[in-house]
Amino acid sequence: MTAARLTTAPAWQVPSYERRDFAPRRSRYAVVVPVINEGDRIRAQVRRMHATGHGLDVLIADGGSTDGSLDADFLAAHGVRSVLVKTGAGRLGAQLRTAFAAALNDGYRGVITVDGNGKDGVEAIARFAARLDDGYDFVQGSRFVRQGRAVNTPRARYLGIRLVHAPVLSAGARTWYTDTTNGFRGHSARLLTDPRVAAFRDVFDSYELLAYLPVRAARLGLRVCEVPVTRAYPPGEIPTKINNFSGHVDLLTIAVRAATGRYNPPRIPRPTRTGRRA
Repeated sequence: MTAARLTTAPAWQVPSYERRDFAPRRSRYAVVVPVINEGDRIRAQVRRMHATGHGLDVLIADGGSTDGSLDADFLAAHGVRSVLVKTGAGRLGAQLRTAFAAALNDGYRGVITVDGNGKDGVEAIARFAARLDDGYDFVQGSRFVRQGRAVNTPRARYLGIRLVHAPVLSAGARTWYTDTTNGFRGHSARLLTDPRVAAFRDVFDSYELLAYLPVRAARLGLRVCEVPVTRAYPPGEIPTKINNFSGHVDLLTIAVRAATGRYNPPRIPRPTRTGRRA
């Protein structure tokens, strides 16, 4: 086991983090699992991911867990390649930027993300890899397309996604998406490193990157698609980090900003024939 911190491209804004590796790189894509204090849920998910035999390297993007769920011996024994522990400021968006930067620096051709709260059918990981192999740049997992399964989805959550969040982002993308809050996704290295996307900016602190990438990818003419997944909520308490009215308002505000281009990077002026910027 080693502890390391990777360097990043000069223009990337990436939080400080510590890295522990348990194995060398072995696959073309990385599976990134953002997590913080998910307890038994993340441990059960790691076991299920290991049992599927998907053949891809797994990177845990830890936001600073203190519950002991990410024991190094346990993770190494269940096929996790690396743990990236964010030590700098930021929330989910900062975790994702950390993991994306590490994966790209390692030479992966793309990154598949899946939440660490145990709700996702991780058997679908191979579908994301297949679509990335087919040349897609952004692959959205959806429980609402054919062969997808939505299990015990709270009614308010279902209506919010189907009637508000997905239509808002779809309008901005000019491409129809059905499950835009779902973090089960595939991203090509081409998408993540495109300067017109500029994914490594501090503005992506919480949920902004999740709303921005599907819109920006489609508007730039990159290849996007959806694949069927299962997302199952357990009976009773809902494992989620968004559990109050203000949290849902923030999520909608971010969606509107992404749809209207508020997170787009400044346009790069085109050079004129004289070499000046237009």
